[in-house]
Amino acid sequence: MLTFFRAYPGQTLIVLLALLFAGVAEGIGISAMLPLLSVAMKGEKDAEPSEFERMITDTLGGMGITPSIGVLLSIIALGVMVKIVLLLIAKKQVGYTAAEVATDLRLELLRSILRSRWEYFLHKPIGALSNALATEAKRSADAYVSGTTVVTFIIHTMIYAGLAFAISWKATLIGLLAGTVIAALLHFLVRMSRRAGKKQTRLSTSLMSRLTDTLQSVKPIKSMAREHLADSVLIIETSRLNKALKKGVFSEAVMNAAREAFFAIFLLSGIYVAWVQMDMPLATVTMLAVVLGKILSQMGKVQKQYQKMVVGESAFWSLKGAIEEAQQAEEKLDGGKEVVFKEAIHLRDVRFSYGKEPIFDGLDMEIPAGQVTTLIGPSGAGKTTIIDLVIRLLQADSGEILIDDVPLSEADIKSWRRMIGYVPQETLLLHDTILHNVTLGAPELSVAEAEWALKAAGAWGFVNSLEEGIYSGVGERGGKLSGGQRQRIIIARALIHHPKLLILDEATSALDAASRAQIRSTIEELRGEFTILAISHQDELMEVADRIYELRDGKAVIVSAPAH
Repeated sequence: MLTFFRAYPGQTLIVLLALLFAGVAEGIGISAMLPLLSVAMKGEKDAEPSEFERMITDTLGGMGITPSIGVLLSIIALGVMVKIVLLLIAKKQVGYTAAEVATDLRLELLRSILRSRWEYFLHKPIGALSNALATEAKRSADAYVSGTTVVTFIIHTMIYAGLAFAISWKATLIGLLAGTVIAALLHFLVRMSRRAGKKQTRLSTSLMSRLTDTLQSVKPIKSMAREHLADSVLIIETSRLNKALKKGVFSEAVMNAAREAFFAIFLLSGIYVAWVQMDMPLATVTMLAVVLGKILSQMGKVQKQYQKMVVGESAFWSLKGAIEEAQQAEEKLDGGKEVVFKEAIHLRDVRFSYGKEPIFDGLDMEIPAGQVTTLIGPSGAGKTTIIDLVIRLLQADSGEILIDDVPLSEADIKSWRRMIGYVPQETLLLHDTILHNVTLGAPELSVAEAEWALKAAGAWGFVNSLEEGIYSGVGERGGKLSGGQRQRIIIARALIHHPKLLILDEATSALDAASRAQIRSTIEELRGEFTILAISHQDELMEVADRIYELRDGKAVIVSAPAH
């Protein structure tokens, strides 16, 4: 809660002041009950006013107010109304802040992940990130609400305790002691809830990771009738999570039942002792029972809300841990030298290893500006690694990569990446319109620019023939379009920013001959306008290349260039 309060000081101050004055208003209203009860019981043998009652009566008299039934009822009603209004303000602020907490945590995690190094991102399960953005952020916001509610009940308990002390300090001390003992006896249930909450966080992360992986592979799984294997794994994970949830529910239910039983026994015993053994006036006993009952009730609510808070607390710390971990892996993107890229990209004596496995051992190659350079070689030779090194997703162990004459290690990486258009092997589109898939929702990009990019990618013909044209939906993962159509939309996405370097990472490997021929025609039309770096095993892209490098034994060997 201190972490939350430091992060949202203004909102916290508003909530605390509203809660404080709401408690004071209720205390004033309750204070009027004692003289009201005395007036109602006038003529009874035990109607002698107590010291606290005389203090209230004298205060009202000093203000020129006669403590009649109507006046006292009005004071009680006013106290209730003021309390309701102030609590409404506090609850509204808590609700707004809780929504802000969830949003801020999601944005902080998302920004931290997107700014992290590529190697870090590769080791993070997508399902775990999805769970953190959805479930853990929501549970963290719920924990904030519960924690703020704890503060609410503590403030009200203190107000009630002040009233009770004014009536009978001895009875108040006994009541507070009883509430503390009951809370201590039931604290093992809070510990049980905390353990259940931690287990929920761990298991929900594991379940979401497995579920995401399964859904991404659902087509081959269904095609081979292997649903039962995925189902059995998910059943085990879900059962474990369900067991943890049941423990949390059980501990909360037991606490509610046990606390009510303890409080009822204590309160009834106290009324008997005060009225029969101590011979206190009935009005005072009634008032004391009301106030002490509220104190015990508020103490019980404090523990109940604290129990809820600790269930969600693990989600908050898990999310904060993920954010801090990602922030420690942040890559430096800007602040370096500006690059222009008019001549060539040079890789000189580059060495790179994945762990202990060497990939390049003194690799040298040149990617001339304005030309088509194609990389070929067997799987695992390092073709995609070269692209990742050029983009600076990976860093070479030694050697240097130059953009014209600027070392990539000294360059402004953000401005360099803005010069790049990237077309991956996977032709996965967003479940949205063609326009959104090309612009990715960038507000500065117009429909006219999207149309230009689609024409440049050779996609405008089929897009324009669709019933809704550029506003047509592509379906889940682009399933409404053919492989070649999806690939050309992805090329349009890469072209819309007018990049200086267009990278095709095996962009035709999953396409049929007709689609590959169409992509080849697109690349031929783009020749000279962009620098193109392609990875391919297909003849179509090798035939349009100005330069071909074959990767073998950690080196790059230039082979015949068909375009020459």
